[in-house]
Amino acid sequence: MGQDHYDARETRDPEERERDLFARLPAAIARAITAVGWASHLAGIDPRTITSRAALAALPVLRKSDLSALQKTSPPFGGFNVTPAAKVRRLLVSPGPIFEPEGFGDDWWGGARALFAAGFRAGDIVHNSFSYHLTPGGYMLESGAHALGCTVIPAGPTNTEQQVEAIVQLKPTGYVGTPDFLKILLDAAAAAGRDASSLKRGLVSGAALPASLRHELGTRGVAVAQCYASAELGFIAYESDARDGMILNEELILEIVRAGTGEPVADGEVGEVVVTSFNPDYPMIRLAAGDLSAVLPGRSPCGRTNMRIKGWMGRADQTTKVKGMFVHPAQVAEVGRRHPELGRLRLVVGRDGEQDTMVLMAEGRQAEAAQAVAATLQALTKLRGEVRIVAPGSLPNDGKVIADERSYG
Repeated sequence: MGQDHYDARETRDPEERERDLFARLPAAIARAITAVGWASHLAGIDPRTITSRAALAALPVLRKSDLSALQKTSPPFGGFNVTPAAKVRRLLVSPGPIFEPEGFGDDWWGGARALFAAGFRAGDIVHNSFSYHLTPGGYMLESGAHALGCTVIPAGPTNTEQQVEAIVQLKPTGYVGTPDFLKILLDAAAAAGRDASSLKRGLVSGAALPASLRHELGTRGVAVAQCYASAELGFIAYESDARDGMILNEELILEIVRAGTGEPVADGEVGEVVVTSFNPDYPMIRLAAGDLSAVLPGRSPCGRTNMRIKGWMGRADQTTKVKGMFVHPAQVAEVGRRHPELGRLRLVVGRDGEQDTMVLMAEGRQAEAAQAVAATLQALTKLRGEVRIVAPGSLPNDGKVIADERSYG
């Protein structure tokens, strides 16, 4: 473990990393399909052929939003766990409900790297305000801290007064939890005239960190970095001291795809986060997380060479109901597939009087194409909508495929 980086893998040549990941991917998929859920989901796939991003992109996505229903059909984990439930360390529950396993082994969730990048080191005392009640958050951060050689205060997200007392007496140097709760703790300590100045660094997640809040926490002595994690994938990406995007964790392959599809978009385009993990107990092959982000060009100034993303940019599930019919982002994407001459598409849903309206904004160069595109839209959605051809590059790059602009006020 170096002074600036967790290990040498963080500064590998990107092509070396890519070769390593895709050399290992066929064996990871072969292991995954020993589980009945993956065997069904990837039926007919020869793992030996999945050795490139193009081959990976041809596999179906598994949507996180579908996991709850799949788990009810095949409890407890939808058949996507390689290690049986009776042979893991913990059985956990996230809202949904979605059930998740935690396996044995040091840093099973992959959090040590994110904590290290945020400035945590062996010997730090860490105040952990993520929940330990059924949900994975508390355990995810605790296991990463232990892997670094830190001591953990298992505080959870309640009992503010008692937590302030623990901070005063035990003098933790680091905080993990939501940024909002860190401010609550600092405010409570200040109001009570108690000294919480031992806190010097924080790794936060689970809530937005506006620049104004980051600045305020910094002026109060706590340098705060963000991480992006999920119970199915562990730690996906994290900030370094460069504070320039989020760096992908080393044991993952990340794609950004057009929302509602599995089709990768060009670097820089906003789309849905899709991640493949190499977890031997609970592998994920193209899990669509439901979050929007985009790949940042270039490398981080901190010296880490892995792919960077912009961080959380909203939710990808933009399904909406128009005139009593559900309209899905995948249907809008199919319009684009049938009309490859078009660029970005954006379906704007509004109200005219007491009627729902649909207008498909489509980047293109031929206004006369609108009638043909409108016929395709109607065939796919069973709803009539107007099509407006707009100049290429004029629609915003925000990942939004369906914009619901109705107001019922």
